Amino acid sequence: MATLPASSAASLSSPGSSGRRRALNVRPFFEDKSRAFWTLQAVGWAGYLLLRSVSSISNGFTLERIIPVIVEAIVGYCVTLLLSACYGYYRHLPRVAGALLSVATLVVAAILYATLNAFSFSLMKPGMAGISLTLVAGSLFINSVSLAGWSALYFAINYYLIVENQIDEMRALELQASNAQLAMLRYQLNPHFLFNTLNSISTLVLLKQTERANAMLSRLSSFLRYTLANEPTAHVTVAQEVETLKLYLEIEKMRFEDRLRTEFDIDPRAERARLPSLLLQPLVENAIKYAVTPQEEGAEICVRVRLAGERVQIGVSDTGPGLHEARISPSLSTGVGLTNIRERLVQAYGPEQRFETRSAPAGGFSVEIEIPFQLEDVNREAA
Repeated sequence: MATLPASSAASLSSPGSSGRRRALNVRPFFEDKSRAFWTLQAVGWAGYLLLRSVSSISNGFTLERIIPVIVEAIVGYCVTLLLSACYGYYRHLPRVAGALLSVATLVVAAILYATLNAFSFSLMKPGMAGISLTLVAGSLFINSVSLAGWSALYFAINYYLIVENQIDEMRALELQASNAQLAMLRYQLNPHFLFNTLNSISTLVLLKQTERANAMLSRLSSFLRYTLANEPTAHVTVAQEVETLKLYLEIEKMRFEDRLRTEFDIDPRAERARLPSLLLQPLVENAIKYAVTPQEEGAEICVRVRLAGERVQIGVSDTGPGLHEARISPSLSTGVGLTNIRERLVQAYGPEQRFETRSAPAGGFSVEIEIPFQLEDVNREAA
């Protein structure tokens, strides 16, 4: 007969919460808090009435036996409505004061409940005059137990739902923090590239190479339009990522010309696989910085994507002098580095991703990434 009070709406979590995923699948029932309250109240006291009726008429069915039981259930129903209102008000008080007032209210309610039951019982006994202390004492025990059990279930249900609500809020905050961190990492990818490109455009303008400067500005505008149109946490298809990467490389080729040579080896089966937006651009930028820039003859950068079962394997390699682990950390000062990519992969896939770097003694550096194969999702794709 324990019920969830209508006044406890504030303690319930919002509809559609993540309680459906947990073992006790009770949250959908409490989405409509008013309906849940009246349902539990009606079912609980109906069950109490049934049990008390069976016990009372076990020695024979008479009106003198059944009517006081019906009155007792009705009175208990009404008393618990008052209790729910009081308990709901006490929740806004300090914890100690609320607990003491709850106990005091329960005691008063039990005495009132027993008194009303004794009065209804005396009415069914023609020879009895008024309420006797014996009748009140006889009803007090069972009524106290009934109200105490109702109160215990009341607080248990509300405590459970409050904890569930707090867990949902914590998960929502964790998700917001994760998205904020992903956004921060994504926004770290652009400044270094933008500085170099604007510096190159400035040089072309000074050299009066207006056509090349205009072409670079046009490509830069297209690239920035893509990066600004997408959500920082968006996932795009491999095909979209490759097209964006080619747009970026067109800008860089205007800076390095024949010194920058590129090759793409993309498995058609993996083109629809999804991955975090602008995941490969910093890897290529890193290759340009450490392979193309320091060598007069430049270097070749190869981007390959393979589908191996339910895994997507991505590799970015160059033919530069190689990049040893000891030299990786300085690149972090620019905000663009391998650690950035590793953190984005951890945020997006957790332990289901693999990130490895290799630097051959004879030259050349490669980055290998392995992520789960996920088909494109129209709702999360970039515009």
